[in-house]
Parts: sequence; C-alpha cells; structure tokens
Amino acid sequence: MILQALKEYYDRKAADPESDIAPEGFEKKQIQFLVVIKPDGAFVNLESTREKVGERIVYKQFLLPRSKTRTGGKSFQTTFLLWDHIGYLFGSPDSDPKSAKQHKTWLNSLKALSDDLKCDEGVRAILLFYEKGGVAAVQNHALWPECLKMLSCNMTFSLVGDTVPIPCRKVIQDHVHTTISQAMTSNEEEQDTDKLLAHCLITGNYGEIARTHGRTPIDKDTKSLVAVQRNSGYDSFGKEQCLNAPVCKSAEFAYTTGLNTLLKSRGQKIRVGDATAVFWSEKSSALEKDAYFFFSEPPKDDPDRNTEAVRALYATIWNGTYVIPDEKQKFYVLGLSPNAARIAVRFWHVATVAEMGTRFKQHISDLSITHNAKIDSALPMDRLLRSIAAQGKYDNIPPNLAGEVMRSILEGLQYPATLLQAAVRRNRAEQDVSYPRAALIKAFLNRAMRSKNNNNEKEMTMCLDPENINIGYRLGRLFAVLEKIQTEANPGLNATIRDRFFGAASSTPVTVFANLMRLSNHHLSKLEKEKHGLFITRKRMLGEIMYCIKDFPPHLTLEDQGRFAIGYYHQTQYLWTKKDK
Repeated sequence: MILQALKEYYDRKAADPESDIAPEGFEKKQIQFLVVIKPDGAFVNLESTREKVGERIVYKQFLLPRSKTRTGGKSFQTTFLLWDHIGYLFGSPDSDPKSAKQHKTWLNSLKALSDDLKCDEGVRAILLFYEKGGVAAVQNHALWPECLKMLSCNMTFSLVGDTVPIPCRKVIQDHVHTTISQAMTSNEEEQDTDKLLAHCLITGNYGEIARTHGRTPIDKDTKSLVAVQRNSGYDSFGKEQCLNAPVCKSAEFAYTTGLNTLLKSRGQKIRVGDATAVFWSEKSSALEKDAYFFFSEPPKDDPDRNTEAVRALYATIWNGTYVIPDEKQKFYVLGLSPNAARIAVRFWHVATVAEMGTRFKQHISDLSITHNAKIDSALPMDRLLRSIAAQGKYDNIPPNLAGEVMRSILEGLQYPATLLQAAVRRNRAEQDVSYPRAALIKAFLNRAMRSKNNNNEKEMTMCLDPENINIGYRLGRLFAVLEKIQTEANPGLNATIRDRFFGAASSTPVTVFANLMRLSNHHLSKLEKEKHGLFITRKRMLGEIMYCIKDFPPHLTLEDQGRFAIGYYHQTQYLWTKKDK
C-alpha cells in the first residue's frame, strides 16, 4: 500500500507539465564542484556551484543519470554515468585505501562507454582530460583543499561555454532514455535471460525485478525503504533478497523518486521528534499544500514565498477559521526514521482529505487556550514536544512519544498517557506552567473525557471557568491567587511561593496549603493597611474559590495534577491581563 501510494504520487507529478520531478533513469542531485575543461581536454578551472537561495547557501542541483546502490566490500566496483564523488574522479583522499580502487573503476567505466557516447564532444573531452594528466592540474587548484574537506564531494565536468554539465547534455540524456526503452522491450520479448523476471508487487506487470532498491537520504543518513539481506534467515520458500519483495525496475524508480521528492520538499515534510513525516493526497488538493502549516513554525521573511499570504493562512489555522476541504480523495501520512539496516516506518495513516482536515482542525481546537497577546499563538509539533523535554531539547523527548502523538492527531484518538505524565513532570521541574504545556494538558484532558464519554466531568475551557468545581482546578486557581497576593504585598520580591511549593501543592496539597493560607493572612493584613481596595478584591476572590473546597486532599491523581496546572494557568492569565477595579 505504501509503495503503491508513492508510485501513484510520482505518476501524478510526472504527468504534470509544471512539475520538475525527475523522469525515469534520472535524479536531481547536488554537484558541489564542476571541473571546467576545453574540448581538447585541457583543464580550465575548478568551480564551486554554491548559490544563495533566500537566506541559505546551497549547492546547485542538476538532473543527472540516476545513481546506483553501492553496498558491501565490492562497492568500489560500481560507478555512475559521467559523475560521481571525488574518490572516483580523482582517487582522493589518499588516506582512504578505497580511493585508488574507485578511481580505477571510474577510468575503466569511461573506456567501456558505448561508441555513441564517445562521439559526443563533452564525453570525448573527458577522455582527453585523463589522457593529458588533468588530475594533477585539478589537485593544484586553490579550491582543491575545500573539496577534500567534504565528506562526500560530488563532482563532474563541464565544457567551456556550456550552461549545463556534460552528464546533462542532450546526447547523454537521450542515451539514458534509449537504454530504458530497450530494457523494457527486451523484458517483453525475451524469456531466456539471466535477468530476474517476475510479477511486480506494485503494478502486477511481468518484468525485470530490481535487485536492490534506491537509497533515500533521511536525517543525515541514507538507507533503503525496502531491503532484504542475503543469507540472514529471511529467505522464504527458497527466495532471497529482491525475490522476497519483487518490484520491477520502473516501479522501484517511481516510488523511490516520489519518496525522495517528498523528503526534499519544504511544504510536504515535517520533523516529528526522531521521525520525519511526509504527506500527500491522491490528487492535488488544498490540504496537501496547507497541512504543513498545521505542524510547522510561523513563517519568517522569505523571498521565495508570498510571506503575507502564508501568514494569513497561519492566522486562519490557529484562530479556528480554516475552511476544511470537502474532498473524498485519499490523504496519506508516512512517518519514517533511520534504522540500522533500512528506513523504519514509524506510522502510516490513510483517510480522506475531508476526514484528515477535520482531525487537524480538531487538534488545533483542543490546544486552544488563552495566552499573552505578545506570545505567538501557533503551537507546531516542534514547539509542543520541546516544551515537555528537559532543557527544551529534541534529544530529551521521551522515546516514541512524538509518533504516538502524531497517531492520536491523525486518527482522532486520545493522546498517549505519557504526554500528560511528561507535561506534569516538566511543570514540577520548572515550577511553572508554560503556554505550550498548558495547551497540551488541556487537549489531553478534553480528549480523554470525550473518549470515556464521561458526562460527569466538565470539559476544560479556553479561559478561566469560575463554574468548574474540580478540586485540582480549584486548588490551582487558589495557588495562583495566593502567589498574586504575596507579590502585591511585597513588590520587588525575587522569589514567590511558586518557586518553592508548586510541585508539592500540585501533587500533595495537604502538606503545603495550610501553611500557605496562614502566610496569606499576613500578606492580606499588609494589603489591608496599604491598599484597602485591593484587599477587598483579593479577599472576595479567595472566598469564591474556597467556597467549594472543604478539605485539602492528601494527594491528587495525575489527571487532577493536570487540572491543577490549568487552573493555575487560567487564574494567572486572568490576574495579569485583567485590570483590578
């Protein structure tokens, strides 16, 4: 199902005349340096392809003949058509024992090129370059040390005056197209062949099976989505490696290119904890373009985008006015992360565009909570997850939590219990309730209540709810008022009761609240003398909150600790944003 959906995405993009997706047999790849040569092979210059895109410095991408998978001890025996990394083209660095073998493979591959390629002026210039000892000239260039510093420095050649590198010349590209067409014809006509022929799992067609599947760069790692090791106990019914999952070459190229295109996209990929999620729809849809903004950071100045339009879209999403597309076509979300041998699928969700849009919007609605107007209202996944991690670092996010949260959003399920545990634990560690954590806790409690159909429990509101009589919520409100009274009676105070007692007050109220109430009497008496009107206001507020509190409980459940946090947050927002009369 995953491979079929990815192939369909590739087919859709390939059929779009405005799309720049790579055709079969090619791929878009960064080339860091170009070796500029004359038609007679004479070296002219070594050029970097760095260019500025917006605020970023990137290396230029070119449409090149597709690379091949290289694994194992004989990987040096495989090279690409007229481009490769520095080890193949120049046998460098000398410290790598494989470089000399790679360079020898490269030279042999040039000699073995077909006659129609050797007739091309650019290819002939490359052959002459090596015959004239051009390697030494390149290695003496001022930019050569910069090439050696790069872990994988892709390089190729360009003729003086040409606008594209030699592998991008029409003769070479026509050669690749012809080779693919001949291979497809031979699959249909030839039965007696050493090629692996079988029915493709993706298309159902009979054809040549890809022995290895293309690799995908993910999180600075490169692995294959489909890979089966040889003689490792995975053989079934005598089948090994690619025959365990027979996929024809054209389908393998399509799904791999579709996945790589999504992973390189700026609008259809997001980071979800230790996983990377990509999403797309069966056909082009508004949600396919907008889904990114449900989970990403607000836009910064970017000349490549209509920033004002993007900001307007953010506003509709985060204030709840986003119009859900009414479409019945399928919408896909795929979560991936690197693993030891291949890419691991963390989650895979399929729904209609309308269903997925509704779930995205419900997630935003559940998170909605009052906050300081100066604080950005957007709560993308990155910000939410880092709010519950120690020091706000990705590495400290509890394992698998990001994937479980994403699953809850995509399927409209209850958020994982570990989310509430992590949020409450961070509240106690930091002795405070931040806006993202308050939003997470509210969302968790409301979804949990709806999933249990608990009509006896009141749903957490966006703003202060004076009618909520839950003991946890009331105690949170009480703690916020006691803190406010303390700061009003002692202006300029460096530390408040929150810095010392928040953790105990939110978990074991009986141990601290009696003492806090006695301290508040001292602060109130000071207010009565200095600010009598404020004293009356705070006394009335305490009475309204204490009306439903008979005793301070010995402990609060985890859910009530969450309600304590919301009560404290709501009351604090009310006290600091509303002017006292």
